[in-house]
Amino acid sequence: MAALTRRGLRVGAAKVGPDFIDPGYHALATGRPVRNLDAWICGSRSIVPLAARAGSGADLVVVEGTMGLFDGSADSPAGPTQVASTAHVARLLDAPVVLVVDASSLSASVAALVHGYATFDPAVKVAGVVLNRVGSDSHEALLRRALEPLGLPVLGALRRDDDYAWRDRHLGLVPVIEQRHQVQRSLRRLAGAIEHQCDLEALVGLAGTAPPLVAGPLAGARRSGRARVAVVRGDAFSFYYPDNLERLEEAGAELVPVDPVSDPALPPAVAALYAGGGFPEVFGEALAANTALLTDVRQRVRAGLVTWAECGGTLWLARSMDGRAMCGAVPAEARMTSRLSLGYRRARVLRDNPVAPAGSELRGHELHYSTVEPAGDALEMDGRSGAAPGGFASATLLASYLHLHLGADPAPAERLVAVASCPDGRPR
Repeated sequence: MAALTRRGLRVGAAKVGPDFIDPGYHALATGRPVRNLDAWICGSRSIVPLAARAGSGADLVVVEGTMGLFDGSADSPAGPTQVASTAHVARLLDAPVVLVVDASSLSASVAALVHGYATFDPAVKVAGVVLNRVGSDSHEALLRRALEPLGLPVLGALRRDDDYAWRDRHLGLVPVIEQRHQVQRSLRRLAGAIEHQCDLEALVGLAGTAPPLVAGPLAGARRSGRARVAVVRGDAFSFYYPDNLERLEEAGAELVPVDPVSDPALPPAVAALYAGGGFPEVFGEALAANTALLTDVRQRVRAGLVTWAECGGTLWLARSMDGRAMCGAVPAEARMTSRLSLGYRRARVLRDNPVAPAGSELRGHELHYSTVEPAGDALEMDGRSGAAPGGFASATLLASYLHLHLGADPAPAERLVAVASCPDGRPR
């Protein structure tokens, strides 16, 4: 993305799946908003329209995959592939796939690996290979010779170099917002390597073989009221889908940022609070030190401020996190653990709240190494390990581990703005 942008192309970017962190890198590389393409949460019919949003005004769209090519939702097969996998999204877009192969420990075996991926699902158009972590010129020659009989072009070979290692943390990459200048320098260095070691003209030509992204627009949110909504931002809270923020604005929200580390109180005249996910555990000491804001949030939420919190936002609203006092607006203690909770969730809503009515179903995902005690009983969240209650709700509050993507479902945004616009806290 960065290399193509440096050549003057307008590059649209998208990420397969629900990930929050990778799109931050894409946005820095392209200077454009990034879309998530998740066929499990948003539905298969939404993929082309969402990709079209990513490509609006762009010369081409680069879609980064997730996990292995065919890995997605295990409980929902889509032919040989799995629903929401990179292969499934590529089929929906009718887009060619470029395999990026870690060749660091391979020679002739690279042909068997690539042959397997290229033939596993005939509906997926594997159209080329980029070799990654190549050791030397002779290693590259061995790999290219092994791949020749397959007839798939090798579109690049990137040398093994520790300078290309990215910044890892327990949930993946470190978000761009925390190390923006360092990431910019790394992107410039990486883009230079890609320009010299990959055939960008061939990659652009390959993108041109995909059909145009022509699709009717997704339904936007209807205007349901008018309300100022405080959005918790800063280094600790960066997990927000652009689609969610756009749906809130379409519904009538004026979004106002609040920094949980430095702001002494919520912005004036706000009728709602949206606290998304992120890494509050990394900034726990700084968050706990801002006692003025914690007190203001606790008092406002208890007094009926319309509130929607997802994952990290729920930890911040809890009484404590790893022993440090937090807002105390949610009656639970939060702590970090060594156990990863990850996966798609069907959530049956058990209690009316400002995001969804009781009896409805929400589709989203969880990704965290923390736990809250008690777990709460606002939602019944069903995943691969069965159903379990979780989250906290009232007429004006929903706080849970569930991340929602509103790209194809504006109803939660409409409901939240409607509740925030009503003096009695009930949607019209």
